Amino acid sequence: MKIGIVCYPTFGGSGVVATELGMALSKRGHQVHFITYKQPVRLEHLSNHIHYHQVNVPEYPLFHYQPYELALSSKLVDMVKLHKIEVLHVHYAIPHAYAGYMAKQMLAEEGIDIPMVTTLHGTDITLVGNHPFYKPAVTFSINKSDCVTSVSQSLKDDTLRLFDIKNAIKVIPNFIDFSKLRGHFSDCQRSIMANEDERIVTHISNFRKVKRIIDVIKIFAELRKQCKAKLIMVGDGPQQLPAKELAKELGIRQDVLFMGESTEINKILCFSDLFLLPSESESFGLAALEAMANGVPVISSNTGGLPEVNRQGFSGYLSDVGNVSEMAANAVKILKDDAVLKQFKQQAKTTALAFDIEKVVPQYEAVYKKAINQY
Repeated sequence: MKIGIVCYPTFGGSGVVATELGMALSKRGHQVHFITYKQPVRLEHLSNHIHYHQVNVPEYPLFHYQPYELALSSKLVDMVKLHKIEVLHVHYAIPHAYAGYMAKQMLAEEGIDIPMVTTLHGTDITLVGNHPFYKPAVTFSINKSDCVTSVSQSLKDDTLRLFDIKNAIKVIPNFIDFSKLRGHFSDCQRSIMANEDERIVTHISNFRKVKRIIDVIKIFAELRKQCKAKLIMVGDGPQQLPAKELAKELGIRQDVLFMGESTEINKILCFSDLFLLPSESESFGLAALEAMANGVPVISSNTGGLPEVNRQGFSGYLSDVGNVSEMAANAVKILKDDAVLKQFKQQAKTTALAFDIEKVVPQYEAVYKKAINQY
């Protein structure tokens, strides 16, 4: 199949999933065309099966905000015609499904019918999409998609609750490419980050308020009273400065390392002992799954799709949002005893294996074939 993928090219979960999916599809012989404003950060290489087409938005003084949706729609039309793309897969309802629908209409005027698959990831539904300014457009875009998928049952339920959806929604979970985890990093030495008698706790996110970064610092401060540990904070965003200030105020700043954004997540996780994800909301929890795939147990909130990923008392523990004391106590349960930690590490990886990319990609292939066969 010739597949066009539209996504955000940034470090966010939806962009990562879309890019990893496209690369996996290319390995299975499909022609994959990424169409976005910048090459996705996880797109490792271009080949005769992977292509990247940049969407350029010309600057024009009339527009206070440049019309990316119009540029994207036009680019989609051009690329479908030029490369004979058979199906569009757009990640995020807005603006991508909206732009995809406009491209479909323009192509139909020229006698070209192409199906569009829309994958819902979370923020496009629960935060931005539910805003009164955008809700009609989001509802329209989802209902005009030929097939719709969501990354968790929780997100599907939220979508049906918040919007007047006529379309069926198929749940296809996020995934992990375990083939990329089989190697061993020669520079993966714990001594780089911590002393031999210290545990290593990690958090990875975009440092927005919804990730409850302040709770991460508070949990670490509590568990550190009973365990020697270092905290590695990976990512960047508006909550970084408040987190640094709180760590200083609590007297633990010397044990908290802020690493900024990184493309070497697996290298960081390979020496981690515990992962913290106390988010206000998570449509799936891809960061938690990546940690578990690397054998890192997870302490998380029980919101959104997280209970579908993190198994209580097996791959880690779940608590109510904001229950810092319980999260810290559960962290100590895992970290204090070497044997318990080893068991949880093994169980975390076992849980993650259910989300292996080889089990998920065929589900998307089936959706594409169904969408194409409708035309």
